[in-house]
Amino acid sequence: MEDPAAQLENLVASPSLPEITCVESIGFSSFNPVPGFRRLQGDLMYLDIHTLEGKKFCVTAHTRGFFVNASGGVILDRRPAHPRRESTTLVGLLRQLSEKFSKGFIEVLERKAQGHPFENVPSLLPCNPWLGPYPPPAHKRDVARAEDALTLPYGSETVGMQRDWNEELQSCREFPRKTLQDRIMRDRALYKVNCDFADAAMKGAKGVIGRCIPPINPTDPERFHMYVHNNIFFSFAMDGDFTLMQQMHDQGSKDASKAEEKDSSKIADNLSKAIGVEPNVEQVQESPSAGALDSEGSASLQGADSEQATYASANNDLKGTKAYNNADVPGLYTLAMAIIDYRGHRIVAQSIIPGILQGDKSESLLYGSVDNGKKIFWNEKFHEKVLEAGKLLHIKEHEVLDGSGAMVKIAAPVECKGIIGSDDRHYILDLMRTTPRDANYTGPGFRHSVLRPELVAAYCQAEALAKAKGKDGEDEVDDKSLNQVDLLSIKLNPNVFTEFKLAGDPEEITADEERVRKAGKYLLDTVLPKFVQDLGSLEVSPMDGQTLTEALHAHGINMRYLGQVANLSKHLPHIWDLCIVEVVTRTAKHVLKGILRATQDHDVGGAIAHFLNCYTGHDIPQSASIGNIEKSPEVSTTQPHGKSGSSEKGKKKGKSGRKSADSVGSDNNSTGLIKDDTTSPASYLCVTSDLIWKDIREAVKFKYQFDLPDDALSKVKRISSIRNLCQKVGITLAARKYDFEAQTPFKTSDILDLHAVVKHSVPMCADARDLLESGKLKLAQGKLPEAYELFSEGFSVLQQVCGPMHREVANCCRYLAMVLYHAGDMAGAIMQQHKELIINERCLGLDHPDTAHSYGNMALFYHGLNQTELALRHMSRALLLLNVSSGSDHPDVAATFINVAMMYQDIQRMNVALRYLQEALQKNLRLLGEEHIQTAVCYHALAIVFNCIGAYKLSSQHEKSTYNILAKQLGEEDTRTKDSANWLKTFQQREAQAKNSPAVSMATAQKAADVLKARPDLLQAFQAAAAGGGSSRGALNKAAAAAAAAALIGERENLPRSRGLDERGARAKADVRKRAAAKGVNIRSQGVPVQALPELLNLSSNAQRKKRVEEPSSSASSANKEKAEQNEHDKNVSQKDGTWTESPANPKKDAQSSTIGQTPLGLGTGLGALETKKAKQKEKPMKAVTS
Repeated sequence: MEDPAAQLENLVASPSLPEITCVESIGFSSFNPVPGFRRLQGDLMYLDIHTLEGKKFCVTAHTRGFFVNASGGVILDRRPAHPRRESTTLVGLLRQLSEKFSKGFIEVLERKAQGHPFENVPSLLPCNPWLGPYPPPAHKRDVARAEDALTLPYGSETVGMQRDWNEELQSCREFPRKTLQDRIMRDRALYKVNCDFADAAMKGAKGVIGRCIPPINPTDPERFHMYVHNNIFFSFAMDGDFTLMQQMHDQGSKDASKAEEKDSSKIADNLSKAIGVEPNVEQVQESPSAGALDSEGSASLQGADSEQATYASANNDLKGTKAYNNADVPGLYTLAMAIIDYRGHRIVAQSIIPGILQGDKSESLLYGSVDNGKKIFWNEKFHEKVLEAGKLLHIKEHEVLDGSGAMVKIAAPVECKGIIGSDDRHYILDLMRTTPRDANYTGPGFRHSVLRPELVAAYCQAEALAKAKGKDGEDEVDDKSLNQVDLLSIKLNPNVFTEFKLAGDPEEITADEERVRKAGKYLLDTVLPKFVQDLGSLEVSPMDGQTLTEALHAHGINMRYLGQVANLSKHLPHIWDLCIVEVVTRTAKHVLKGILRATQDHDVGGAIAHFLNCYTGHDIPQSASIGNIEKSPEVSTTQPHGKSGSSEKGKKKGKSGRKSADSVGSDNNSTGLIKDDTTSPASYLCVTSDLIWKDIREAVKFKYQFDLPDDALSKVKRISSIRNLCQKVGITLAARKYDFEAQTPFKTSDILDLHAVVKHSVPMCADARDLLESGKLKLAQGKLPEAYELFSEGFSVLQQVCGPMHREVANCCRYLAMVLYHAGDMAGAIMQQHKELIINERCLGLDHPDTAHSYGNMALFYHGLNQTELALRHMSRALLLLNVSSGSDHPDVAATFINVAMMYQDIQRMNVALRYLQEALQKNLRLLGEEHIQTAVCYHALAIVFNCIGAYKLSSQHEKSTYNILAKQLGEEDTRTKDSANWLKTFQQREAQAKNSPAVSMATAQKAADVLKARPDLLQAFQAAAAGGGSSRGALNKAAAAAAAAALIGERENLPRSRGLDERGARAKADVRKRAAAKGVNIRSQGVPVQALPELLNLSSNAQRKKRVEEPSSSASSANKEKAEQNEHDKNVSQKDGTWTESPANPKKDAQSSTIGQTPLGLGTGLGALETKKAKQKEKPMKAVTS
């Protein structure tokens, strides 16, 4: 496979169709606003229109329509122009004024009609692209765009009063919810308000960081400034991880020599000065090994630990807000909340409680504490509402002592605050510890290290299961039989292992602490090993950092355990590499944010490019960097002004000019102001590659308890790591080929933009979620009509609530495509799959793994219609996306090669199929090992190909390897092992018959020679494999494997790009199709050139065949009968869903007893994949995992 750096140019495609221009410009005229006497006569506004013919018109927008007035100079002439031209619509008037507009407007309408309707629907929560077109498109004049940008007051409404976000949100929560239609309207209003709030908060946060909004407490230190804009409250969250790096440098400097101190603390000193803070002030996310600091440092850490405004507490507060929103207790309200990361700063945006800014906060405080438990407020009415929410969130009602020794009974963390607003609503906020502290991290620096809600739910379910088993005396209890009362009775105390004093019976306190310890032990002893086991079996197959994070969170694992996951998965090279990339990227993110906070506005682009160069191991001399900056006009003119931690630097920034320099590539248009500003080195130029990687190593050791290998810089996949880093920070790079052998791979002009990264609390429709879960259950049971009805209803509900551009809508389209595919409606399946593809590209990104899955599934559907060339083009795109996101060393890429080989085998291109299968085998051997079931799939697929070309000896050897793996992994009595034995016996019999039948032997030998004659190197590798066939496994020996791999790699560039299908999705399809066939449902009964796959490839399905497949007959003795048998066997070898299918000699009986064809393991969430965590809560679930 090609280097991902060389494929970035193909990832962002340039527009294939030319842009259609209808009019030169349309903008508001400078005659606006309308004078009073003209407003009384019906004038609304005036427009200046410049047509493509070069004519200019001043148009009056009147209450009766539009007409061209006679104005031609600086004085308004309200009379209609001569000849009179008017229309009731602006489009109709433009048609009269310009023939080019009429022609262009028709072309625009035709082009819009040709595209999919979803392509024109805006997304309320768009994703930030990390790649942009290269070279950047020309920036043209647009008066309307300039007016929109300059008149937008950072998220405020341009017309009318500012929106009262809190009143809108709480009013929507009070909507009726009795009927389904009421709940749809309520969820729709909540979704719209939350999306609008997130967008307004993002724009307001940019204004705050850009110093365009004044603080409400200007006399306080700058890092403690608070802002109110557009009825949104903004505050800063401190970067505890970056502060930890500073303190590590400060502590190390005390014990080091002066020379060492000068070198090692350079970056920390510059960055601490830039952000304007003293050491040991901000919150520190300390790790267990931080105990190595001296007593003075430890004391400062404990003092800093009391601060609330940290990255960790902001994340926990958002998670707690989501949890209480999901509990949805009537009468208990939460605030709208969003977290915005931009320019190295983290801003927390919240709606404002009515009256909170006008009076004393303590007067309205009814519940919780504002002084860390010195005085705890309590209200019976408020306590009843909190207690009801605590039952749903597994929060125990318990007693605590305040500073005076008074006993208070609460059902929430002590530091939460229950406030009654001036609107008489009960608000709960500051929900940083909705879940208990992690008993595995109880040091002073881990005050906000809490368990994830998913883990608490899983632990409570496990405890309820154990409790049910003890009651009933049964060994096995289904999740469905769990009593809801028993499940809700398992509760945890969120205030154990904190500085707050617990009251009550000491035995009860000890029991509460033991239960929290048990939850942490459950995470270490059960959840983590099970997660690593799922990674090894490919039940969970993350492709990049985002999917790895989602998988960890879905299992209830915090990201601080990422180092332990890496240590447990050393036997899985692709997972170990992925963990290394993620821990390095997460640490580098904090270093880069610290640099951005220290950088002046005009140096942002240069600072990012310099950091990326150092991050990839390139040290740039300061002189070269300064010269590069002077020659780069974009550095000082195209970046927006940002927040500076230093007041002096802020004054300097205020003197800088804002002149726009748009001529990229010119070296002589730098102003004297810019030259004067760059004569002194920028603060980021002191950063070197050694310093960055030293910080990364130390921070990874502290935060993740993981030691990076010495060659981590060379082992980290550069493109995958840079992609991950850009997505976390919001950077947009130019999509070009980067030469990492050059001194400066990244230039300032490669940094196209810097976006804000937003975390929000937008809710999910509960009714749609329930419909999807019910549909998955019906699909697992083989009830296709019921599943289709449920998915269709869920799709309708989701479209009404959040519109088509939503990730859950894409999932619904995928399931609908699956059902239609099983029912034989290929056209309907392709239509639904096309919808999913468009939504994933718009909502998740062009190179997201789910987008790659969409392309692959679309390819399989096209291949089902015998459109193999179109299918291969879709797989080519899918493999390109996978190569960029995860690299070539991943089991999903091997599964891709297997499925492409099946397609080529189906069109009788056996030589290409062999090359793909050999490459897939080498990847699986290297990544998964010689005894993995996926490796057995590769051996079996190779055996079938060799059988088709008449190489019976190689076929027998590879099938022998398959049998050995299955016998060891599944046992001799497993049905799939017995199937492999049948196929092995068949191949051996055909090998013996070929030796006894010279005519057939010559024919098959000629057939194999025709296939391999163009590849003598590959033939030599196979001959070497045959020579080593006496081993117990019958597989390729190492020398033969190396020769085959070398032969394959030689022409790898000529292979079309493609991908495979998810084995887990295929297992789901197999189960569905088998049960549907048993119920008489028509499954692909006409026009689909595929046949059923034997049970052998159903390697991970829980369903077992009720009848055994008869052994293929091998009684023919004559040459004619042997040839007839071979022809019949070749007919039975076909391709299904991108995988090999081969039917035994008795197709009728096999049709009754065999299951549906399966695809090899891999490729994340593919067609038919279902969520394991949710499916396991159902009766007889379908094993699948979404990535």
